[in-house]
Amino acid sequence: MAIGPDAGATHQGRGAGRKLRWFAAILAGVVLLFALAAHLLLEPQRASRFLLDRIGASLGLEVRADGRAEYRLRGTPMLVLRDVSVREPGAARELLHADRILLSVPWSTIRAAGDVLDAQRLELDTPRVDLPALQHWLASRPPSGTQRMPAFADGVRIRDGVLAGDDWRIDGIALELPRLAAGEALHARLRARYLAPPLQAPVDLAIAVVDPGALLRDARTGFAASGRIGVRSDDGWALPGWLVLSGPLRIGAGGLRLQPANVGIAAQWESDGTRVPFALGAHGPLRFDQAVWLLADAGVVLRGRDAVANDAANDLVPPLRARGQLALGRRLVLRLGGDIARWPRAWPALPKPLDAANAAMPFALDYTGTPDFGDAATLALRRGDASLDARVRLADLQAWLAAGDAQDPLPPLDARVRAPVLEFDGVRLEGVEATLSSPGADDAAH
Repeated sequence: MAIGPDAGATHQGRGAGRKLRWFAAILAGVVLLFALAAHLLLEPQRASRFLLDRIGASLGLEVRADGRAEYRLRGTPMLVLRDVSVREPGAARELLHADRILLSVPWSTIRAAGDVLDAQRLELDTPRVDLPALQHWLASRPPSGTQRMPAFADGVRIRDGVLAGDDWRIDGIALELPRLAAGEALHARLRARYLAPPLQAPVDLAIAVVDPGALLRDARTGFAASGRIGVRSDDGWALPGWLVLSGPLRIGAGGLRLQPANVGIAAQWESDGTRVPFALGAHGPLRFDQAVWLLADAGVVLRGRDAVANDAANDLVPPLRARGQLALGRRLVLRLGGDIARWPRAWPALPKPLDAANAAMPFALDYTGTPDFGDAATLALRRGDASLDARVRLADLQAWLAAGDAQDPLPPLDARVRAPVLEFDGVRLEGVEATLSSPGADDAAH
């Protein structure tokens, strides 16, 4: 049978048609396969598990999200995770738990597969960080110089966070960070409350960091914070005030360090209706590590700041300059030595010749005890050849001063007084050496 040109063309057309149908079928299958794979992978729960497994593997952590997950691919991709738990493999304590985490990242970051850390927005609701567990994990990580800082074009928000130590915590953490980028100054607003019974200290601070990326390199960078602070005790006293803090900041193996730190505090002591305003300045190396704040070898200046400068009744703050150290953790350690420029007019008058108004009085103060000054402190005063060495509790002394005319003639302290000459109401005593023992100070001093 002869085959003409038209018949051959028809045969070729039928072969091409079969090939097209096979190609279409294969293409349809591939599309269906990709659609199925995308559905399985991008279904929120599967997508979140896939992502968290990758994150956990890269960080050496177990990361889970047991709550409902959401995602969005249009525009800027976004993933929302709920009931998120992070811990080291096999660890009993969670390193982090959060009710909700929102992460938004541009497609360019996703396509870079980890080579770029640019993100759009990060939100954390009710995150709780266990500091000992976090420190244990950080100790296993590579040196900080190998880490990179992520960028967040639309910033970071933390709401109702908690940072927990072994016997202290910072709760109510609210952080607003409008933007975070390497090489750009960081500006943030922080609200929180430090709790270490019997003390609590709420803060509301504006914070600035010149180069936040330097903190990942264990390098120094400029830091400043200012805002309201307060210290309150379960015993009823309060210390509201305003804090200004600045200095070169460094975060590394030695904890958080400001070296040197410039500290300025304008505050007011409040207790049982008594209000004593004062201003305090300090300059020296400041460190926070293992839940302890340490200000070492610091210069300190203290003065009263009463609105009525000549109000002798409210002149309760001794103007002084000193040097020493302060450590605040589960216990308070305070060691200062310096000069009191003037004896406060509201304090009991000194006998002659110790009452010289313009003569500086060297002093040394040493306290180790509860952070609310509930234990006894030792105080040494010198003026010329006269000296006073005493042990006293702040609460007892404050109550004695507040009693006014009804007060016991002797202050509540245990003390030894030495002076070549003293004059009381026209009576002159020479070669004085006396011991004072107040019943109110017995329990504190012995």
